[in-house]
Amino acid sequence: MSMSPIRFISGSSSLGVLLLASSAQGLCALLLGDDLETLERDLARRFPGQPTPQRDEGLMPALEQTLRYLDNPLAELDLPLDLVGSVFQRRVWDALRQIPSGKTASYQDIARQLGQPKAFRAVANACGANPLAVIVPCHRVLRQDGSLGGYRWGLHRKRQLLEREAQQ
Repeated sequence: MSMSPIRFISGSSSLGVLLLASSAQGLCALLLGDDLETLERDLARRFPGQPTPQRDEGLMPALEQTLRYLDNPLAELDLPLDLVGSVFQRRVWDALRQIPSGKTASYQDIARQLGQPKAFRAVANACGANPLAVIVPCHRVLRQDGSLGGYRWGLHRKRQLLEREAQQ
């Protein structure tokens, strides 16, 4: 677990309020919501035992690149990531990053791909724990029957992302 101080910046996006956080290693959280206070609390909760994350306007270039990426998933997002999670969570997040924009997979597809076909609930939990909304595209994972399933950042956002990517 890295103990480098966590810095963050916030802005508004087409998906609501966005909070982008970075450690010395790279982006460690991209949170979406309706108000900044809730997102700041969520950020602090994700990194227990760390100093309180500090706002840093120096992250503006990373924020601008992320906002461009949110509006156009085919845009390049060339920022280092610092994904902190269990080995299983990181394997799931890596698998999600292989799903191309405009495509979807089911929780079961991902579980099978990881060689653990019965672990689809664990896959769903790893999607829910994903700290990097959109960058690790858990919105591209659907239930087996094609329904949206859950989405940590609100189903209306999941629908909006999928519709946008379908039009690319």
